[in-house]
Amino acid sequence: MEIELDRIDRELLRLLQEDGRLSNAQLAEQVALSPSACLRRLQRLEQSGTIHGYRALLSPEAIGRSMTVFIEVTLSGQGSPALDAFERAVAACPAVLECHLMSGDFDYLLRVAVADMADYERVHRHSISALPHVARLRTAFAMRAVIPLRAYPL
Repeated sequence: MEIELDRIDRELLRLLQEDGRLSNAQLAEQVALSPSACLRRLQRLEQSGTIHGYRALLSPEAIGRSMTVFIEVTLSGQGSPALDAFERAVAACPAVLECHLMSGDFDYLLRVAVADMADYERVHRHSISALPHVARLRTAFAMRAVIPLRAYPL
């Protein structure tokens, strides 16, 4: 459900994107609201789905997943059964961080995090290429993130 966002809502969202651990009291102070008014706004943003979760951003190097791989996936068919089967199976693949249905020359774009080339070979052989209806894979290895995950502009 889309809701109308005013200046204060946008500022709350901007602040939370920068630091999701800010307390309600800290947020309220920064947007010049009472804590109760700030909490009501946050609850409205959560209930509307504008805010759909809070997460910690991890260092890939610290957890041994410093290699980012992008994989273009082309399926053998475009029918709903093939798409549904692929999407169910890829959702169960823990190495896949993101999966996007695409327009253009391929069907899906995956972002995968692995430790190294041997780990990628294992994931490729036992997970990605084993997904249902996969006809072709094309892989690109990220050398470094020029613009890492960033906040949405508000």
